[in-house]
Amino acid sequence: MRKVLFILGCALGLYAYAEDSISIVVSDTVSQRVDTLITDVMPNVHVYQSESVAKLFYEKSTGATSQTVEVQGYRLQIYSSNHQQLAKQEAIRLEKEMQSKLDYPIYVSYVPPFWKVRVGDFATYVEAQEFKNNFVHQFPELMGDTYVVRDKVTIKQ
Repeated sequence: MRKVLFILGCALGLYAYAEDSISIVVSDTVSQRVDTLITDVMPNVHVYQSESVAKLFYEKSTGATSQTVEVQGYRLQIYSSNHQQLAKQEAIRLEKEMQSKLDYPIYVSYVPPFWKVRVGDFATYVEAQEFKNNFVHQFPELMGDTYVVRDKVTIKQ
């Protein structure tokens, strides 16, 4: 964090000597928030940074934190297959379909020899089971492949 602030400070100090523009490269993606904060004051400065850096800046500037922990919990497994020629394609297809229909994280994994698609991060079995009941009602064609499974999950504190 100190390195980022040092680089940012040095680059902003150089602004007085720049005639065209300054680009600050922190990482590979552009952060709208920090870019907006700086360009309001100095319109020829461009900040490039990863989302994790943007999140850190946001949390430090607002005092908000969104801490997460990884714990043993439950997910809903909606697909598992070891048929190598089709399993990967089907897992990716199912992931894309579910991302457009659900507001839960979708996880595709390959644990040899199985491709698996899992949904959600549930702290308790009861939460996962309730989600399963709603899920199979919404997607009855997946009922036979849908199970509540134990997994490491990410839970917000």
